[in-house]
Parts: sequence; structure tokens; C-alpha cells
Amino acid sequence: MTYSERAKAIFEEEIQEFERLKQTLDSHFDHVVDLIYTCKGKLVVMGIGKTGIIGHKMASSMASTGTSAIFVNAAEAVHGDLGMINQEDVILLVSNSGSTNEILNVIGPLRKIGCTLIAMTGDKQSPLAKSCDEVLLVHIEKEACPLGLAPTTSTTAALLMGDALMVCLMEKRQFQAENFAVYHPGGALGRKLLGRVKNCMTTNVPKVQIDTPFRELVREMSDKHLGITMVYEGATCIGIITDGDLRRAIEKYNDLHITARDIMTPSYKKICQDALLTDALAIMDKYNITTLAVTEQNNTEDIIGILSIHHIIDFA
Repeated sequence: MTYSERAKAIFEEEIQEFERLKQTLDSHFDHVVDLIYTCKGKLVVMGIGKTGIIGHKMASSMASTGTSAIFVNAAEAVHGDLGMINQEDVILLVSNSGSTNEILNVIGPLRKIGCTLIAMTGDKQSPLAKSCDEVLLVHIEKEACPLGLAPTTSTTAALLMGDALMVCLMEKRQFQAENFAVYHPGGALGRKLLGRVKNCMTTNVPKVQIDTPFRELVREMSDKHLGITMVYEGATCIGIITDGDLRRAIEKYNDLHITARDIMTPSYKKICQDALLTDALAIMDKYNITTLAVTEQNNTEDIIGILSIHHIIDFA
């Protein structure tokens, strides 16, 4: 067996475990989502070792998508970090075995503080599960590790459960792209999400009249380098011609003594200049197009610019 074949077998083993895990999801998951959503404090994720690394990722993902969350290493908690926790917090304790001493040692102090406790564990009969208010079971039959020792499938199962929680909470909070950008302002992703159509569109709009001859409209499109031209009747925009329209015209007409009227598409997609670039991308993706006409306001017909997919890619 080659290494790639072995890797495929490992993938299949883990997928089968996750299929079994999926079937166990029930109203307990719903209750956990509600507990975190209605929490007046913050979500505190606790773990240690490799599950601690997974817990850290959970907390980071939650915090970046609208859920106030932090990660606290369970071993550090009993040496002062419990001071970051208050009565209104919900605590998510992550331990596959549910019997890790460092995790169990924080339960008593957390009860004294008055927190709500959620266990994420692979053993519903474990001391951790029996000590918490709610349990998210992430039980797997076996690890992908052939020795059954290195956390593999179990840590991925916990990560998957954390992702499911995060996405459900995002949807419950109606968390949008502009909200995400507020938490990610430093990088290129944040700039793109925060960007508005007016920030990167061109105002050099290709224009032809409805009776413009074929050769002239091709020249206009070539000069503006956008792959389209808007078609006007007087001062009113009535359609669009794209590179695709040109190719179809060449195939259809032997004599290219035709005008914009003969090959234009009457309808075209447009977007307001104040819309987010993510909204523009969604429209482009939905209709499989690469350019949008830009209007000054919603529900107006005056074209003030053109937005191309290349403008968005180059925007920073």
C-alpha cells in the first residue's frame, strides 16, 4: 500500500466516525447553543494538551464571529487564571476521556463562582460529564492512530463539534460579513470585507449608442479594457454588450454591418455604490458574471461606474 492509499484509508476511517457522531446530535446540542447565546457573560473554553489546542481554536473562532469568548488553560486556571472568570460566564470544558485531573480540579472552584458548566467529552459516564450541567458527547470508537494512543480522530471530532457550535451561533446572531470585518480590520481580508463598491469601481464607463456600428463598439470596449460596454438610447442606459455577445455576433452574422441594437442584452446586473464588495461578489457568483454596473443609489438607473472582479481582486 502506498502512503497516499494509506492516507485515503485514514480519511475514510475518520469520516465513518464523524458519520456516527452526527447521528448522536440531539436536543442537548440545541440547549448548549441557547446557553451560550443567552449567556450574560462570556464563553470560557478550558482544556489542556492537544484538546487545549483545539479549545483555543474554538474560543478564537467564537470571538471572531460575535460570541464573546476566551480560552483558559485548565492547569493555569488553579494558579490564578480563575480570576478572569465570573458568575455570569458559561464554561466549556473539553476532555476526550473526561477524567483528566487538571480539568476535574477546576470544577469545584467554578461551582463556587457559580458558572454554568458544559462538558465536551467522549465518555458520557465520565466524572466530567457527571459534574456538568450539560454534555456535548464527542464519542469515537477508535483513533486513526494505529496504536490508539495519539489523539487523532478524537481531536478532530472535538474541532468539528466546535465548528458546528460556532456556525449555529453565527446564524442565531445573524452575524454578517460587515460584522466579521470589524473583528478582522488588520489584514487584506478585513480590508476587502470592509470595502465598498465605490472604493474600487471605475468611473470610466464604456458607452455606445444603440445605433453605434459594430466596429466602433468593439473599439470602445477595447479602449476601456473591461470586456463590456453599456448601451444607451440618448441619455438612458438600455442594455449591455459583453465579450460573449461579440463572439456570438461574429458566429451569427456573415456581414458585420450591424449595430449595438442587434447584439445587446437588454437586461444587466447593477449594484449601488455603497454596497459591500461581498455583496457584489455574491451577485457575480450567482449569475456567473464578472462585471456589474454601478448606480449612485438603489433603484436608480443612472450608471456612474463599472465594477469588475479584477477591481475586487486588486483592492487592498
